[in-house]
Amino acid sequence: MDERVDMSDSNAVLLVENECGVRTLRMNRPDVLNAFDHDLLGAMVKEAKLAARDDTVRCLVIAANGRAFCSGQDLESVKDSMNEPGGMELGQHIRKLYNPLILSLRTMEKPVIASVNGVAAGAGCSLAIACDLRIAATSASFIEVFINVGLVPDSGSTFTLPRLIGMGRAMEMAFTGRKVRSDEALNIGLVNQVVPDEELSVVTRALAGRLATMPTKGIGLTKRAFNRGWTVDLADQLEYEAALQTTAGQSHDHKEGVQAFLEKRKPEFKGC
Repeated sequence: MDERVDMSDSNAVLLVENECGVRTLRMNRPDVLNAFDHDLLGAMVKEAKLAARDDTVRCLVIAANGRAFCSGQDLESVKDSMNEPGGMELGQHIRKLYNPLILSLRTMEKPVIASVNGVAAGAGCSLAIACDLRIAATSASFIEVFINVGLVPDSGSTFTLPRLIGMGRAMEMAFTGRKVRSDEALNIGLVNQVVPDEELSVVTRALAGRLATMPTKGIGLTKRAFNRGWTVDLADQLEYEAALQTTAGQSHDHKEGVQAFLEKRKPEFKGC
């Protein structure tokens, strides 16, 4: 473990763990299936931004304690405000807390892994699919539950979900609110890997550890290119790739990779 470890308060809604360049943000409201309240969302926004700026963090993992990944918005925490005159307006709540979190994860120029156990519902599903990679336990399931309370998928789901699984499947999930279990999630491309529940943390740690030793600069630029590629035409993207390649070619890790290849040794990337 390295220097930034914040596990002393087991009652904290978000636990921060560090190991060998990997930072894990572990949601810790297991009694309510890690449902989002103001405190948890605020902590996640803060820690995601810190991880993005911290050069010692070369991979971020989003995980959870208990038997669920995240059941979405904690309706108990908002029902009083919704019933009050001039109470919480949903769009304002989303803009203030959910949108900054999703944008931080999507624009962070380092890999982000969702380690999903149990249900990921509503905004919890949106959180998982906003990450770059998803490792799911056998117990995992994904539900675009918004329609069950008359709402619209938010936190980026209408953007990320059809790009992962196609428009038809995405609309079916959003329109019906049905549960997609881990085996189906793997088959339709919603997750990258499914592992037994007891192996989830080990497999996640292994992948995160591997990514943390790779050329973080190159991964970040690749992520930037994939994000932009969703919204531009081919000619624009070809030029953008060329510009990014110039930047990558000037990095320490590119030089180290070439030198290691020529010397027939394992490269030692520094993430810069």
